[in-house]
Amino acid sequence: MPHASTDSPADLVPPVFTPLPADASPEEKDRHWVTTQYQGDRMPQLTPRAVLMGAALGMLMSISNLYTTMKVGWSFGVAITACVMSFVLWNGLRGLSGGRLSQMSILENNCMQSTASAAGYSTGATIAVAFGALLILDPEHRHQPWTVVAAFTLATGLLGVFLAIPLKRQMINQEQLPFPTGIAAATTLRSLYSRGTEALRKAYALVASLVVGAVVGVLNTAEDQFAALGRFFEWMRAHLVNVHLPEQVPERGFMLVGGKPLVGFGFEPSVLLVGAGMIVGLRVSLSMLAASALLYFGLAPWLQSLDAAGAGTAGYVVSLPAVGGGALFHPVRWALWGGTAIMVFYSLTALALQWETVGRSFTLLRGRAAPRAGDDIEARMAAIEVPTSWLVAGLVPIGLALVAIQFVAFGIAWWAGLIAVALSAVLALVACRATGETDTTPIGAMGKVMQLTFALISPPAAVGVQASITHNLMSAGVAANSASSAADLLTDLKSGYLLGANPRQQFLAQFAGVFFGTLAIVPAWYLMVPTIEALEKYPLPATQTWVAVARVLTGGLDSLPLTAKIAVLIGAALGVLLPIVEKLRPRWRPFLPSAMGLGLGWIVFFSNALAFSIGAIIVWIWNKAAPKNEETYSVPIASGLIAGESLMKAILAMAATAIGLL
Repeated sequence: MPHASTDSPADLVPPVFTPLPADASPEEKDRHWVTTQYQGDRMPQLTPRAVLMGAALGMLMSISNLYTTMKVGWSFGVAITACVMSFVLWNGLRGLSGGRLSQMSILENNCMQSTASAAGYSTGATIAVAFGALLILDPEHRHQPWTVVAAFTLATGLLGVFLAIPLKRQMINQEQLPFPTGIAAATTLRSLYSRGTEALRKAYALVASLVVGAVVGVLNTAEDQFAALGRFFEWMRAHLVNVHLPEQVPERGFMLVGGKPLVGFGFEPSVLLVGAGMIVGLRVSLSMLAASALLYFGLAPWLQSLDAAGAGTAGYVVSLPAVGGGALFHPVRWALWGGTAIMVFYSLTALALQWETVGRSFTLLRGRAAPRAGDDIEARMAAIEVPTSWLVAGLVPIGLALVAIQFVAFGIAWWAGLIAVALSAVLALVACRATGETDTTPIGAMGKVMQLTFALISPPAAVGVQASITHNLMSAGVAANSASSAADLLTDLKSGYLLGANPRQQFLAQFAGVFFGTLAIVPAWYLMVPTIEALEKYPLPATQTWVAVARVLTGGLDSLPLTAKIAVLIGAALGVLLPIVEKLRPRWRPFLPSAMGLGLGWIVFFSNALAFSIGAIIVWIWNKAAPKNEETYSVPIASGLIAGESLMKAILAMAATAIGLL
């Protein structure tokens, strides 16, 4: 491969990309990137060692994300963690080989990141929520056959990879949405390859925080999960100090409503979500906290008073549901409708306000015009971007395969299966915009939209209650997993864009990663959750939300409380209003709440929003006190905390299952 520099490919570090002003034309932005940033012809990128290293790390992280989804209802991108771990591991192997192994180029590491992200992130949402909810709601609590789980997971992950193709030029090349994790991953890679002491310090910071996260993961594990671990906690209490961390502080939450605690209304001793808040930032995190505080401190008591007053009225639908045998109130199961409405309407309105550039992004679906004489930018971009023929060749067979899987495995009519696939494209657009702006992919919210749709097209009166529940859940699984996969690919493409990578080669790495992730996560699912009893040991916030929504919707939309319907209308109005104000008054944007943050604040627990805000405030104070130090260490430390705790939890869960089987 020819190189434009006398340096070896591993020595080349792309310059820091300086984008043109937002009002530059799309053609000017493309020309600027190709001429100043593109490095794809100067160094290797898609190599077997990059793909295999990414596959190995991604398979581990897929198991980690399976745990976090069952624990806190979230899955986390693995891009930054994979970048640093790959750099450290590969250079360790180089040392052991006596230098016989060459260093990976920065674009090889970026390609490895794409493979790892696809394997670690794009495959877990379906299993943890859709199949978990199906296991709970099945009258006999039967697992689906592994062939069904594997086929469904693989097909939905691949669908998302292809759905991202037409969105890349709009959201990354033209709008240049931040995709914070993508920016952080590119910055981390550039720093690692700068060959300074700063690179080593970042690597040490990540490894140290990973150890801290793993230790916390052990200390907040339930005492009955391992007999040996329980004896260790008991001995420490008797002889030294109690090191076992409680599930929540205070135990019954910050406030009782109607004499009962609220689910998730406290502080959870965990570093996982604190690390996530360190990455997401202050505006989104505080918007989440404000929305969640309004729900828990204000609306939950009000809803409970309404329920108490209307309890004796015939046909009255309870707004604040009770769980745990009636011992706890669950405000999020009411609020998720309003939160979802904010995010969906915000995404669609923001997209509509960009109709001119959206139209240009989709011109690739109609084919490209021949480049003008003397101007080869369009031709170069056509050779770099994923071609239209790949989009068609992928979407058609994958879409048909998903329709067939839904029909054969779950009895979903072929026309309904087609609707699920088509609507997934729209929801992927919403999820990608949410990820681009807030670094959080609202997988659950996208699932709720699909559940609502299938409550209308596949009602219990037509197909039966159990069949309606199955259709409801698995159609939502199509939307959730494909949307998360598409958003994940765009995050990696953002990193590649900043580093000058070839997006076509990144796409191939992501495509391969979905296969590796499926290979790891399917057996991990059966190991971590061998029975319904094992599943119920997890908090399952996202899964239980899907269960609750399926139960409500199979009873008809009239089974939704009036207050929830009002919340949907208010959420929709906010979702439309905020992007219009941002468009008309751009200088107001830093002072306006994040619409995505407000929506997320109503679909997660208060403990989650509080942890996010703690992490964001730590980074804000750190930046004010020592900006250079914060810029160097905050992202590696946050990534290590997330990876360490989640990996340890997943390993403990699988080990406990394996011991039980033996």
